[in-house]
Amino acid sequence: MKPRRRERLTLATSVTGAVLVALDGTVLGVAQPTLQRDLHASLTAVQWTSTGYLVTVAALLVFAGRLGDRYGHRRTFTLGVAGFAAASAGIALAPDIGWVIALRVLQGLSGALLQPATIGLLRAVWPADRLPGAIALRTAALGVSAAAGPLVGGALTTHFGWRAVFLLGLLPAAAALVAAIAVPPVRTERATGGLDLPGAGLLALALAALVHTLVALPTDGWSTGTALTLTAAALATLALARYERRTAHPLLPAALLRAPAMGPALGVLLAASAALFATLFPASYFLQDALGLDPLQSALRASPLAVAMVVAAPVSAGLAKRRGTRDTVLVAMALLTAGTLLTARLGPSSGAVAIGGCFLLIGGGFGTVMAVATSAVVRGAAAAEAGVAGGLQQTAMNVGPALGVALATVLAGRAAPGAALAPAALAAAAVAAAGLLLATRLPGRAVATRPREAAGRT
Repeated sequence: MKPRRRERLTLATSVTGAVLVALDGTVLGVAQPTLQRDLHASLTAVQWTSTGYLVTVAALLVFAGRLGDRYGHRRTFTLGVAGFAAASAGIALAPDIGWVIALRVLQGLSGALLQPATIGLLRAVWPADRLPGAIALRTAALGVSAAAGPLVGGALTTHFGWRAVFLLGLLPAAAALVAAIAVPPVRTERATGGLDLPGAGLLALALAALVHTLVALPTDGWSTGTALTLTAAALATLALARYERRTAHPLLPAALLRAPAMGPALGVLLAASAALFATLFPASYFLQDALGLDPLQSALRASPLAVAMVVAAPVSAGLAKRRGTRDTVLVAMALLTAGTLLTARLGPSSGAVAIGGCFLLIGGGFGTVMAVATSAVVRGAAAAEAGVAGGLQQTAMNVGPALGVALATVLAGRAAPGAALAPAALAAAAVAAAGLLLATRLPGRAVATRPREAAGRT
């Protein structure tokens, strides 16, 4: 197969897999109220349909990426897509809320296998000089999913019920499987050594405890339970750092973590996603409660965010090539910071132009950061470590939203989320500004990329 055709098929595989997960995340929130009524479930049980997934996927992303490095990203991708689709079909047939929660956990396991592989596949096939463009197109597709998901999910739930929402993912899953099968195996470096199961267990415990704490904060506040899980996360992190320094085959290779762009890029992704969701969570309530808009009108007011993401992602690849990673991300984080600061000034008299302008700045900044910082993470890793790098990137993108929502909820206190838009947006701006400082540590135009070694099959 010609190299360009292989690259296009690999990009199609990566994009459809990423869209499958993104659609699932955006449509679930729309369907949850109907699901609760139809299954006569408690609010806590319904919340676990999200919490069970988030905790599972965050805990396993990095280890799943290592499995891809060791056994091939195409294999883990195919297994992840098949498991995700099977779980979706099972949820559509689930007789009660217990089955829904259990199958959502299975989806989390499958999503952990799938997500790092979407990045590992691109790293294995696309040349380093054109890899940022492929990642930018993947980011733009995620922006389209973010815009379409709530609208499609709302229409399906309204006319066909909540079960139809979970059947929605079967079409992109089938497309992803066909694309993955069509891509011939490619020679690339494989990870060697053991799988570091103790390190994987400690990292999973640390991340699961952290995400559970962040998800529980909005409902439980600072309780004994959240204090215990946060303490468990801290202790597991300390134990992991000590163990990884001593083991012969660490899950998190020191050379990967010391790569010039790795730490700053992951920090920027975490800060940007936290700032985004710390703003969006109260803003959605503000639009409906303070302004009296219905869900469709609210979605239209916020649509400039998704449009800006779709446009900014591909444009950012060329900008980063000309201006360098650091300057591009600095400008993007400045846009994100400005957008959140302006959001804090919105009030009951704010019109569509003012609201749309805020979302436009936030979307443009976030779309650029996501594309360029992700590219910096992937290009800073050797081919044999692309899965772990992808797992770390996806972990930042999963922890960040949970952190942002927890921050907004804690600041709201007993007030309605919409009434706390100003303090939440100001806090989001502070988080974005911290990401702006981290961006100064990113490499400039002369980014050193590792050669594409050849060995083993993907």
